[in-house]
Amino acid sequence: MEIPVPPPEKLIFVHRQSNGVAYVIINRPKSLNSLTRAMMGDLAKAIKSLDSDDSVRVIILSGSGRAFCSGVDLTAAEDVFKGDVKDVETDPVAQMERCKKPIIGAINGFAVTAGFEIALACDLLVASKEAKFMDTHARFGIFPSWGLSQKLSRIIGPSRAREVSLTAMAVTAEQAERWGLVNHVVEGSELLKKARQIAEAIIKNNEDLVLRYKAVINDGFKQDLGHALELEKKRAYEYYAGMTKEQFKKMQEFIAGRSSKKTPSKL
Repeated sequence: MEIPVPPPEKLIFVHRQSNGVAYVIINRPKSLNSLTRAMMGDLAKAIKSLDSDDSVRVIILSGSGRAFCSGVDLTAAEDVFKGDVKDVETDPVAQMERCKKPIIGAINGFAVTAGFEIALACDLLVASKEAKFMDTHARFGIFPSWGLSQKLSRIIGPSRAREVSLTAMAVTAEQAERWGLVNHVVEGSELLKKARQIAEAIIKNNEDLVLRYKAVINDGFKQDLGHALELEKKRAYEYYAGMTKEQFKKMQEFIAGRSSKKTPSKL
């Protein structure tokens, strides 16, 4: 299923498909999808709306043209940076972090500064071979406030993160994949197809457990290992305590059915 071409007036374009996949496209290609204050608010509202939509199981976030998002539109920098940065209702990264559903970032080109931070707010990333990640906060005298200074080092390590952020060097898609920042690198023509394949694989699984699993991974990642393991045990106990005998029976029947279909192991 192809998604329609976003109309020019829709700077944040949302498209829901009947299979449970929803697309959000940042659609300002002539400005490399740089974000105005209004676009930031619209993106936040789109994510919040999709999170509360029971027909949506997975969200795919991408950009139009040759950029994913080149950051904040610096022609309106004062309006953006001196605004109410604590207003979570108009903060797209805050809404992405609150979103219960998996978000797949399809990085089709430049992901720069704020665009890099939006990419880091996704649960997993697929990148085209043309994609590049850049942190230009230090170059332009902008202080990060959407998590780049903390998240990147936790993903690729502090030494690499310092080099990326203090030099404003570009990280290619292949390099990002080697560092564990990107899950897959594909040809540009295959980008949304690959993202859709991952989304469809997620949708085949137990919906409730997918939401719980995403939450325990993301919440545990914010803690040290000891407390994260305690969190997993606590939530597992709560999950099983809430299951009925009928649900346990269905689980056993499902596992038995899967086992009977398997061919004998050759090992």
